[in-house]
Amino acid sequence: MTQHAALTIDQTEKALVFAFSGDLDAKGIASVWDTACSRMRKAAGPALAIDLSGIEYFDTAGAAFIAHLEQMAEDRSWGKTDITGLDPAAFDLVARIRHTTSETPGKAAAHRGGLRTFVENKGRGLDHFLQDAHTFIAFFGELVRAFLSSLAHPGRVRWAETLRVAERAGADALPIVALISFIVGLVMAFQSAIPMKMFGAEIYVANLIGMAMVRELGPLMTAIVLAGRSASAFAAEIGTMKINEEIDALTVMGLEPVRFLILPRVMASTLMTPLLTVFAILVGILGGAVVLLSLGHPFVAYYNQVAGFVSWGDFVGGIIKCFVFGVLIAATGCIRGYQTSQGPSAVGEAATRAVVSSIILIAVFDGIFSILYYVLGV
Repeated sequence: MTQHAALTIDQTEKALVFAFSGDLDAKGIASVWDTACSRMRKAAGPALAIDLSGIEYFDTAGAAFIAHLEQMAEDRSWGKTDITGLDPAAFDLVARIRHTTSETPGKAAAHRGGLRTFVENKGRGLDHFLQDAHTFIAFFGELVRAFLSSLAHPGRVRWAETLRVAERAGADALPIVALISFIVGLVMAFQSAIPMKMFGAEIYVANLIGMAMVRELGPLMTAIVLAGRSASAFAAEIGTMKINEEIDALTVMGLEPVRFLILPRVMASTLMTPLLTVFAILVGILGGAVVLLSLGHPFVAYYNQVAGFVSWGDFVGGIIKCFVFGVLIAATGCIRGYQTSQGPSAVGEAATRAVVSSIILIAVFDGIFSILYYVLGV
């Protein structure tokens, strides 16, 4: 039998206490909504305490009501709301609704003045950045642990899944990598040949193309293509699994999501990125060769210039970058997928964040490698 909700209000020195009983569903909330909200607007208590130990039934409507009272207390600059009497599942439901309906930092601060808005937004931005950094570091630690465990027990690695991901992220990406690398080599050769022609040094375009493609543009362009192609795909896959609660199901079954889902993707991306980079370097150099051939220089002369100027140290330096880029791309895509929230646009947002974060990390680490190579004299 349905019991309408009842509300008992007690004002103490420490808090305004709301004690609910009965069924806190849509019908029950209708009977106590006006009373609770009216008392909240009139009270000047330092905090709000909500006692739900007398509740017989609690659903999503009740969780939304509790989240609304919390938001009212926060808007009045009260202390932290103390909620008691909820079981863990119901408390998690309240937390989900609170997260979904919470105001954005700019909207919440817009009512409190310009200077405070600026300071608060910068503080929130720094807090989000530090939380994000903490998440990345913790995730990489867990990923390293899973990788070391797989070295000790190779049979636990999902090799079939790893090969499938390698085919999709590597072999299927060959056409777009070839197109972009060829055009980059072609355009660079054309643009550099124009000023060099003034000094009769067109043949040295081969040196420029060879060095740029091997050390910088080959690894960088390949990584950016994979960031837009593979990182977004990984984020969408993991995000969809999280929304469908498939990751929770794996945990309940005793399977580690990092080892089961993420490690195959990271291994595949790490192995395929250098191979795609070698292919991109060759195609980019070929694009430069087309320009030199059109200017009347033989292919043998072009080949000798590239082979004589680019050393194995340059090639190894570029390939080392690729392994790091491969790990960053796959790990970032999986992390953003793990961070997918609820909502119709959540998966799209996760994929977008994965691409943006991957490109930023690629640029940062590329700069670190450039400085490191300069200091080492490589």
